[in-house]
Amino acid sequence: MKVTQGIFSHLPSLTDEEIEAQLRYAIGNGWALSVESTDDPHPRNLYWDMWGLPIFDLVDPAPVLDAIRECRAAHPDRYVRVVAFDNHKGRETVVVSFLVQQPDDGAGLEIRRQHAPGRTNRYTLFRSTRDR
Repeated sequence: MKVTQGIFSHLPSLTDEEIEAQLRYAIGNGWALSVESTDDPHPRNLYWDMWGLPIFDLVDPAPVLDAIRECRAAHPDRYVRVVAFDNHKGRETVVVSFLVQQPDDGAGLEIRRQHAPGRTNRYTLFRSTRDR
């Protein structure tokens, strides 16, 4: 089972062409883009490691595609995502986030969500026995 986080999480992994199309969409909206990685894909983990600085004022997705390739090569065993930020309202707000790499051993991870009182969601990440 793959980790489902961000948009497109219930679809098959994006191809490089599909990633480029999403980057072009973000650039067309004037959003800044960032590449991040982690070995802890828990939905409440907000602190992923940045690969370089966010990239602003893009006209072409090539710099972000290069950053994705470099991050993948440096961290083949980590989750890698692209995050798009919108600053049109005077603050940096995440508007899009999607995975561009999941490690092979990620197939053995499973996230379970439990609903609790007060509209609280609790998430548990554990090794799945279904895939073994």
